[in-house]
Amino acid sequence: MAYPENGTVASDLPGWKKAACVVCAVLLAALFLISGVWKVTDPLSAASRMAQALVPGPLSLPVAIGFGVAEIFAGLMLLVPRFRRWGAWLCVLMLIAFLIYFAVFYETLRGGDCSCFPWLKRVVGPGFFIGDGVMLAMALIAAFGSRPSYSPRSALIVLGAICVFAGASFGITMLRQTGLKAPDAITVDGKPFSLQQGRIFLYFFDPECSHCDRAARDMAKLAWRDVQIVAVTTRMPQFTADFLRDTGLKARGSNDALFLRQTFQFGDPPYGVALENGRQKAAIAIFDDKEPVGTLKSIGFIE
Repeated sequence: MAYPENGTVASDLPGWKKAACVVCAVLLAALFLISGVWKVTDPLSAASRMAQALVPGPLSLPVAIGFGVAEIFAGLMLLVPRFRRWGAWLCVLMLIAFLIYFAVFYETLRGGDCSCFPWLKRVVGPGFFIGDGVMLAMALIAAFGSRPSYSPRSALIVLGAICVFAGASFGITMLRQTGLKAPDAITVDGKPFSLQQGRIFLYFFDPECSHCDRAARDMAKLAWRDVQIVAVTTRMPQFTADFLRDTGLKARGSNDALFLRQTFQFGDPPYGVALENGRQKAAIAIFDDKEPVGTLKSIGFIE
């Protein structure tokens, strides 16, 4: 097989440079695949992260899915030698875009969570730029150390398959968000509390989450229509009372997050579930200037 001579050819490089290229490509592929698969399989949580990063609410979901598809595509191309250079340059473009975006909004986002991984906390600050700078260097090493890519038709077929996977995952997620039956009861303020009667809004929060705090303060100002609000802490339950007092949210507290997650699956808080007579009316993963007001009004939970 003859490869086009339009760039550095891997066979012309010293062995250690080839090894560095492969190592950087594999490590980046793992990072981008994990990040992309999470976004595609849990789009609502990913959209919530996007909204927290100042992406406009209506765009947060398509942006999350779009980046997920791009990250999976880049990760897979990095693993295939004939696509590696294309994958590396795609990573370079995305990393540069991330760096520019967070630099522009640095003052607003500083101290906030910017991680693409649900289990890893990355705070916007100097360390964020250092980490992404290292990944950018790895992507450049993979780009310049790999042979020129070829067979765009095959690459487009891979991209199409990823889009189908993302679409199917999104459809399944949406189906699971409507009409779920809530558990019969949970413990609220130390006593059994039925979830099968009337209108109930479950608000999942982390006492140390600034987004959760802001969302609770905003919801405290809403005119609720015969709705019982239950604030469910995902961690550090000893601070529930302080959180409710500081935010002014008139709610009762529960520590049954793990139990409720078996039915209402989500990533990081804030997250809300609107129940009516034991059935889910809506799930809210985005809290910004338009949500949850828009959804709560549409289902009649607020005036």
